[in-house]
Amino acid sequence: MVAYVVVPGIGGSDERHWQSRWEAGWGASATRIAPGSWTEPDLEDWVAAVRTAYERAVRQADGDGVALVAHSLGCWAAARWLEEARPGGVVVFLAAPPDPLGPAFPREAASTFLGVTARPLPCPGLVVSSDDDPYCGAAAAAGLATGWESPRTSVGKQGHINSESGHGDWERGRELLRVLLGRTPAV
Repeated sequence: MVAYVVVPGIGGSDERHWQSRWEAGWGASATRIAPGSWTEPDLEDWVAAVRTAYERAVRQADGDGVALVAHSLGCWAAARWLEEARPGGVVVFLAAPPDPLGPAFPREAASTFLGVTARPLPCPGLVVSSDDDPYCGAAAAAGLATGWESPRTSVGKQGHINSESGHGDWERGRELLRVLLGRTPAV
C-alpha cells in the first residue's frame, strides 16, 4: 500500500480543499504535516514537519512507497526536505507552487521561503500548474519544473487549484497522481 504525506500551503487545506478530500479517502494511509507555523510559515519548521510525517508514512507503506502530495507553499517545504533527505521509494506531486519572485508571493508571512530555488529533485515528480494562477504564471511554473527536473502539466485556467477555485474532489488531479504513482520505486 502506498502511503501519502499531505503537505498543504499556508493555513493548511480546509475541508473543501481537494487535499483534504483526498486525505479523507485515503484514511489511515495518509499523514498530514503539522507544523507549528501554519499562518506565518517558517521553512525549517515546515521541513521538520515533512520529515516527521514521512517517517510515520514509511511505517505504513508496507514497501510500496510514499507519495508526497503538496500544494502551494507546501511544494517548497516538500522540495527542500527531499533535497536534504534524499529518500528512496518516494514520488512528489507538486500542485500550484507559488513563484517566490512573483508579485503575489506572501513575502511578509512567508519570509523564510524567499530564498528558495528549484533544484533537481532526487525522485520522480510532477508539477501541476494553472495558466491563470495568481501566485505563479505559466512561464514561472515552467521554470520551476525545469529547475526541479520534473515534467509540468498545465490544467488550463484553474486559478490557484484550491477551495476558492471550486475544484472539489479534483478528478483531473487524481488521474495525474495515479500516473505518477505508476513511477513509484519500491522502498
